Parts: sequence; structure tokens; C-alpha cells
Amino acid sequence: MELIEKLQASGLTGNEAKVYLELLKIGEASANQIAKNIGMDRTLAYTVLNHLIEKGQVNYIIKKGKKIFSCSSLDSLLNQVKSKEILISELINELKTFEKRDSPKTKIEIYEGKEGLRTMFRLMWKYKSFCSFGATGRAYEALYESNALAKEWIKNKGSGRVITNHKYKNHEMTNLKNMFFKYLDVESESTTTIYGDYVSIHTAIDKPFIILINDKNIAKSYLNHFEVLWKVAKA
Repeated sequence: MELIEKLQASGLTGNEAKVYLELLKIGEASANQIAKNIGMDRTLAYTVLNHLIEKGQVNYIIKKGKKIFSCSSLDSLLNQVKSKEILISELINELKTFEKRDSPKTKIEIYEGKEGLRTMFRLMWKYKSFCSFGATGRAYEALYESNALAKEWIKNKGSGRVITNHKYKNHEMTNLKNMFFKYLDVESESTTTIYGDYVSIHTAIDKPFIILINDKNIAKSYLNHFEVLWKVAKA
């Protein structure tokens, strides 16, 4: 993923990302200079800079009667994320008052796309361990942040056991610490992962598709199957 795309993913618009990155490269500049450098209308560049100032990501000083802009601390990129986190936390607490208390014993959810994978991984990383079979590494490759998140999880004492095909023996995922791999010569296009009372089954061939099952007994049954496979799989 390009820097512009990553900046957009952090909460900036396309124009904000272009202006911010250019300003970061040159250190400080007038709106006119930035507009000229990136081929943007001066008025638009000025408007974008004002939006970035409102977000706390750009500041300015007056030199010889002109506004000279510069980027704030890089940590300011977290401002929007932190604000959204606080807002969403408050929203979740409010929504819990409407949530049905008589939820069914077994809960099944279906997700699609990369955001579905993110939902699955965010849930999985809440647990200290997981077991997975049929792993292909495609979900890991689909999200640019996978490696960083996995390392953070491992840093917090997370560990996992994974059964995959021999052909994935040199995949990047096999280099992660606290991750133990065994191999079976079985072709599988879907990956099954057990963590806590959850079982997730996903494919990531084209558009990711995830089935998430929350049931203690089902999770235990799948874990029993995993343990049998783990015994016969080769290190």
C-alpha cells in the first residue's frame, strides 16, 4: 500500500494526504508553493491546509506577512483515531442498553471483504492463544497491517499452533515467534481457527469470506479435531 493510501486509511482525504506528504517532505512552505509542487489549485491547497490545521496535523507561522505552514508532530496522525476510539467506546456503551439479553446460545455471523478479516483478527488477538488448520497465508497477505499486529500480539505473550501444507513452509507467517507450525499434505482453500469459544472459517481466494461461530461446545469439538491432526502432522 502506497503512503498516500495509508494516510487516507488513517483518516485523511486524498487531497489532504497529498498536501500533508508534500509539506512533510519540504519542511515548511506557503500554500502557493505547495500548490505549485503538487499541481493543485492554490485556493484548494489553502482550503486543504486549513482542514489539516483543524485536525491538528499542520500549523503555521507568519513570515513577512505570509502564512508559512509546517507539519505538526507525526503523533498528531493519531488524533482522529483516538477521537473515533473514544466516540465508538461511548457509542458501544449506549448501544448495549438496547442489546437483547436473551441471545441465542449459538451465535453465527458472516463477514465479507478486508474489513471482515480485520474484524476476525481483532477478535482473535484478544485471546492469548489459537489453533488453526488449513492455513494458506492469504488472509495474512491481504492486510498490510497483519505483520505489525501479529508481532504486537506475540509481544503480549500470544502464541499459536498452525497446521498448513508443506508448500507454505517458507511463507512469511512461519517466521513469526511463538508460532508453531506443522505440515500435512492436504490441499485446503479454507482456514479454520479456534480461539476461546469461537471458531472462524474463512477463505481469501478473491473476496475474503468469513463465518464466525460463537459456541463453547462447537469450539471444543473443533479443538478436539485439531489435536488429532496436530499429532499426525509433521514438524
